Amino acid sequence: MGIYVPDNGLGLALEDIRKGRIVLVYDFDDRERETDMTIASEFVTAEALMRMRGDAGGLICTTTPNRTAKELGLPFLSDVFWNNRDAYPLLGMMAPNDIPYDNTKSSFGITINHRGTYTGITDSDRALTIREYVGTIFKDSPPEDRIRDLGERFRAPGHVHLLNTSSKLLRTRHGHTELCTALMYMAGVRPSATICEMLGGDGASGSKERAAEYARRNGMQFVTGGQIMEAWDVFLEETGTDA
Repeated sequence: MGIYVPDNGLGLALEDIRKGRIVLVYDFDDRERETDMTIASEFVTAEALMRMRGDAGGLICTTTPNRTAKELGLPFLSDVFWNNRDAYPLLGMMAPNDIPYDNTKSSFGITINHRGTYTGITDSDRALTIREYVGTIFKDSPPEDRIRDLGERFRAPGHVHLLNTSSKLLRTRHGHTELCTALMYMAGVRPSATICEMLGGDGASGSKERAAEYARRNGMQFVTGGQIMEAWDVFLEETGTDA
């Protein structure tokens, strides 16, 4: 069942998410100024990843809510590097403390492959890894059982890049990791999004206008960070969700 969201243009996007369709999300004019393709991770297929790879062209990543990541011991990659700086001093020197559009650390987590994949990079391999990952982390079982399952079923590093959301979703960080994960919560699906930045033909990020036109041509929904944040505030108030 869908979750009510105020009529600010998100209704059709949430409906598409529940149907396993790709939605386009633009962040903010004063942030990355980028549009990401996003799809609910539980519905990822090889065909969806092929479209992301071909029509978007950025890095394909899968999000994990902060609370789930902490519960299962899935770290931010920057923390892994920082905690190993004594053994590898360069990792400490390369700390991501000067990101021009963000005053928080990078959302990157570890990279994984499902143990049932071959190379792990093909669209079918990555789709398998993503679907199985989401099925494992949100399983209705104690954390220790899910941790054991993750260790048995996945290897790291791999070809699927994980992203951990910040705590208190959309309160401390407003990146695509958080925006797209919030969409999943509001759509009532498992709160993990698979995302990919849309790049332009000139090697730079694609413009907001071109992304919106792409959405129109392909019958996709195009939403903005402002719309998501407005709806998220109402969603939290009406549902009491603590994300």
